[in-house]
Amino acid sequence: MSKVKMAIASLLIAGSLAAPVQASSVAETPSSSEDRNSGIGQEKFRVYVETNDKSSKASLASQYEVRWELSDNGFSTEMNEKQFQALQNNKNITVTKVPVVTLDLPAEQSINEIADNEIAARASQQVPWGIKAIYNNSSLTTTSGGSGINIAVLDTGANIAHPDLANRVEQCKNFTGATTVINNSCADGNGHGTHVAGTALADGGSDKGGVYGVAPAADLWAYKVLSDSGSGYSDDIAAAIRHAADQASSTGTKTVINMSLGSSGNNSLISNAVNYAYGKGVLIIAAAGNSGYAQGTIGYPGALVNAVAVAALENTQENGTYRVANYSSRGYTSTDGDYVIQQGDIEISAPGSAVYSTWYNGGYNTISGTSMATPHVAGLAAKIWAQNPSWSHTQLRSNLQNRAKAVDIKGGYGAATGDDYASGFGFARVQ
Repeated sequence: MSKVKMAIASLLIAGSLAAPVQASSVAETPSSSEDRNSGIGQEKFRVYVETNDKSSKASLASQYEVRWELSDNGFSTEMNEKQFQALQNNKNITVTKVPVVTLDLPAEQSINEIADNEIAARASQQVPWGIKAIYNNSSLTTTSGGSGINIAVLDTGANIAHPDLANRVEQCKNFTGATTVINNSCADGNGHGTHVAGTALADGGSDKGGVYGVAPAADLWAYKVLSDSGSGYSDDIAAAIRHAADQASSTGTKTVINMSLGSSGNNSLISNAVNYAYGKGVLIIAAAGNSGYAQGTIGYPGALVNAVAVAALENTQENGTYRVANYSSRGYTSTDGDYVIQQGDIEISAPGSAVYSTWYNGGYNTISGTSMATPHVAGLAAKIWAQNPSWSHTQLRSNLQNRAKAVDIKGGYGAATGDDYASGFGFARVQ
């Protein structure tokens, strides 16, 4: 099996981890089938431990290998079932299993392999349809903007040697390995993260013969928070969110976080991290999810008020506008029309179906999902912020909302005039 075909298989598996495609709300114990046969209770799994005071935390931390400290009196670690049960019986300690999060992919996902020698196909998609749409220019041959703005892509990593990304890489970090951040390590054995990064900021490569993203002058912070199979632990993701926020503060730079991932249930580790980052002036853009078109299907962290939830558009016209894809998750009709973001609301729509972008093997692939829509908005945010560096993240968010209002989406199930539960405020564009 070729490397590209292996990547395709892994994405398809990730896309079928749950139906609809969202993560389980509780992490499964590794090798549970083996536990039933031998060594019951000895296999370790990820947990988060919180105590009443710092002295108790220090005592517990000395007994376990601390992975991430995500609260004043808490930390994540691994333990077996016997240890887990013992801590649960202690009234001064709260211990919970860490939820798993997966890639955000439609159940019907199909990936078209693009060979490196398909020069004609490559040339015709140097500026993919979604990029042309967000620039509102069907004749676009190149893109620009984003200088000085960081786009932190929290995903399966990225191929930082890809010709169209190599000049954009500023950070490459792995949060899935040891108990600390692994610098200069973000290898993507899946493809998803590389694809997302390309849509946000690919610069066409040194020969200018590759693919262009929305903001090709932005800086890439490639943070690997998911395994090559497309799943990861919430504490790793939360640690990466906080790290990005701290890096933005310490470097005095503007940062946009892109999260094309999600779970069906809210969990405090990620939600607290999102609030922490937002409080430090970071703008968080997150996929709405691919559980549409029923109401109330937006996944987390996209459903959080301090994250911009992005719906996916198809390259198809309906009622005079682009159409929201059926797979794209929806909000609630009860909050239609108010132009106020509440928990579980779609905020902005962007191109998400049949998106052509960079791939982990140095080539290109076409995939679909709200995962693909999200980096269009992250790139747009970076482009606008670079033009208005004095703006706060809240001013930037308001500007994105106003741009979306100007391009109403009326195509697709649930889409209607004004703020609706399918497309949100509308399609935010460059112009």
